Amino acid sequence: MDKIVTTGNKGKTVRSDCFVTLELTNKGGINIELQSKVGKLFGDSILELCRDVFAFFDIKNANIKIEDSGALPFVLAARFEAAIKMSKQALTLQQNIEIDKEYLLDILPENQNHTKKDRYRRSRLYLPGNSPKFMLNAGIHHSDGIILDLEDSVAHDKKYEAKFLVRNALRQVNFYGAERMVRINQLPKGLDDLNYIVPNHVNLILIPKCESADDIRQINDKITQILESEDKNYPIYLMPIIESALGVVNAYQIATAADNMVALAIGLEDYTADLGTQRTSKGHETFFARSQVVNAARAAKIQPIDSVFSDVSDMDALRDVVLESKSLGFDGMGCIHPRQIGVIHEYYAPNKTEIEKAKRIVWAFDEATKKGLGVVSLGSKMIDPPVVKRAQRTVEMAIDIGKLAKDWKEKENG
Repeated sequence: MDKIVTTGNKGKTVRSDCFVTLELTNKGGINIELQSKVGKLFGDSILELCRDVFAFFDIKNANIKIEDSGALPFVLAARFEAAIKMSKQALTLQQNIEIDKEYLLDILPENQNHTKKDRYRRSRLYLPGNSPKFMLNAGIHHSDGIILDLEDSVAHDKKYEAKFLVRNALRQVNFYGAERMVRINQLPKGLDDLNYIVPNHVNLILIPKCESADDIRQINDKITQILESEDKNYPIYLMPIIESALGVVNAYQIATAADNMVALAIGLEDYTADLGTQRTSKGHETFFARSQVVNAARAAKIQPIDSVFSDVSDMDALRDVVLESKSLGFDGMGCIHPRQIGVIHEYYAPNKTEIEKAKRIVWAFDEATKKGLGVVSLGSKMIDPPVVKRAQRTVEMAIDIGKLAKDWKEKENG
């Protein structure tokens, strides 16, 4: 009897997934048992995909049971491939089986786009990397980023198979313009995760529990190695997450460790655990760390990103947290439920007073430029270049989110 492995998920609450049981044998051919509520409609295509994957890896003898709960092809293929590769030891009993190659479905054209370094990252929605039901329609909520998570939201014994699912999602799921992000596992385990995501046009990698600039160097060395081996060249940005006292101390060194750094985030649950304290609603215990992260990010000219807010039912409390976060200097925060996205976007956006002030500064700058003046003044006050730049950014955001007309200058001048 050869090794029996299982991949995927099953149960009453499971949707858009499948549970695969694989037993490799030395004879008898490929035997597939399919249980599916959509078997009458899609049973033939499921069986065809299964046979194709096993033929791709040159497996001629196996017993396969598929318990399907509406899985799409990218999910089925990921579960089949993971099961095959988890059976690696048993595969040595057979001849001519290739397990080092990958069964890759076509990549969507829109999933080959690359994002800008300074794009908005007000919201990033965490999705468990081994739960496809959360991935399928995540893009319709219009968060700035979608995080396919391989770390804390994935059970230890599911982490290996989750890599195949995340890889396939990067290729096959339309996220409707959201930045495609992946949170890898803590180093050194996370270095292997890069083999599954770097070749598949991930836009940004989140590095959990980052504590030193050397963590960044290890990540970038691996990214370069993979891209060169694949003969590919496209930008992949980094967002380290500071989650410990040591990470806070080294925040600036981390923020300036590489040119592809775009943001520095803080994770407060692990940080307070490292301090040996509890998070409170007032947040006095995290004020120092949050301020340090903002200061390090601003000094490095990258975006400071706040932690998640865990109460998904209290929108009033979330609003207060966002306003406080914005006042500390953060540009955005993580979210764990789609209903949080709207509140986050609304209150990180510039308000009416901020927009009006920014307009006056931009107007003064334009007038000074027309007159060839080397300094900008607003009333009796001199305006420094960083203030002008911030005002320009505020106006740009107000236009982008529909709070200010694109031709506001012409309208006000007329």
